Amino acid sequence: MTDIAEFDIAHAGRRVSGHGLDAWLAEARELLKLAGPLALTQLAQMTIMGTDMYMLGHFSTQALASAALGNTIFFFAWLMGFGPASAVSPMIAHILGASPNNRTGVRAVARMGLWSVVIVSVPLFVLLQFAGPILLALGQRPELAEGAGHFVGALAFGVPFTLGYQVLRNYSTALSRPTAPLIVMGSAILFNAVADYALIFGHFGFPRLGLTGSGIASSCSFLFSFCAMLLVIRLTPTLNKYRILRRIHRPHWEKLAEVFRLGLPIGLTTIFEAMLFNCAALVMGTFGTASVAAHQISLLIPSFTFMVPLGVAMAATVRVGLAAGARDFEGVRRAGYSAILIGAAFMSVMAIVLWTWPREIASLWLADTPSAHEVIALAVVFLHVAAAFQIVDGIQVIGALSLRGLKDARAPMWIAGASYWLVGAPAGLILAFSFHLKGFGIWMGLAVGLAVAAAGMCARFWYLTRQR
Repeated sequence: MTDIAEFDIAHAGRRVSGHGLDAWLAEARELLKLAGPLALTQLAQMTIMGTDMYMLGHFSTQALASAALGNTIFFFAWLMGFGPASAVSPMIAHILGASPNNRTGVRAVARMGLWSVVIVSVPLFVLLQFAGPILLALGQRPELAEGAGHFVGALAFGVPFTLGYQVLRNYSTALSRPTAPLIVMGSAILFNAVADYALIFGHFGFPRLGLTGSGIASSCSFLFSFCAMLLVIRLTPTLNKYRILRRIHRPHWEKLAEVFRLGLPIGLTTIFEAMLFNCAALVMGTFGTASVAAHQISLLIPSFTFMVPLGVAMAATVRVGLAAGARDFEGVRRAGYSAILIGAAFMSVMAIVLWTWPREIASLWLADTPSAHEVIALAVVFLHVAAAFQIVDGIQVIGALSLRGLKDARAPMWIAGASYWLVGAPAGLILAFSFHLKGFGIWMGLAVGLAVAAAGMCARFWYLTRQR
């Protein structure tokens, strides 16, 4: 236990001891120091998605709506592969905590993480080729489903590269090098913007491919990110010394089984929350093109703001884990509650911004045309609801990842499943169809689900860290 604690302290920051206000301020400083690069990397990833939506919004409203539906199918497939990739980081951390010089073990985990990507990518690629028929079966409009099918068909070629990048990113983060993925994501923003501009609108001698061009550009961006991450690892001595591609063809069955065994609950927890929002887009499709486009724009804005508390939450996992490993229950409470307060404070500011300037924000993603006026009007309504749930959205993710720092993973999974699918989803459907509130009702259901999840996560954290 002493070796693990010393390793974590060296790589994740100083463990704060003492009492009173000084201890709380010191904990906040350590938390923010760790959360900074994590949040910036998340924001960079969202910037890439925002670029895609910006380009398609200026191409046509129908293209934007088709991409919104297509991304729903693609994101579900991506989440199915995300779980095993996300298992790489905690597995490597455990190995290095027990034996900091165990290069063989680290290499085996990274190698099997890449193996898992190959294993899951084949069925996911096949699934994504049927995106159009799936959307038709779910009641979407034929013209939107057809466009989404072309978009996702091109996007599917990037699946192994985007999941492979996640493996390499988690490998880098576990070795306390979170700036490496940040550098790659910063470069990918520029690459993706140029590729979108060229392939959607037909510039630089490329054909005007519209929605399909956006899918091709995204796949090329996934490939670029994967290759750039490999290059950064090769050029970084701390990362390169493990030589993770050495004997890549050799299996390590025990590590491969652990990758899938550990990744399953992580993936399910993420799916419960993420698919609530994505399934909301499918329901929006039954209300018309304007509702889908407004939903996608309105969802993108809070997704950006969410990245900051997500970075704080990822840091909270480490900070809570440090204190828990030392059996410092006061430190556990201080780390978790400090993260919750920081996240709530930031999201309070974002709530004011979204409530005050919703029309100006929505207009950034659409050209000033008559067809866009209905979309902007709906987006204003949705953004007002988003402003109302900003604080609980930040609290629920920080609460969940603070619990993960206590190695409490199953309870957050069940809390998320119950909050989103037994409360939030039914509430949204009842309000949308029984009370004829349509898109506004769906967004109210999202807000209710997030509020229940936040209360559940905080109650669980309080229960596990109450005064002993």
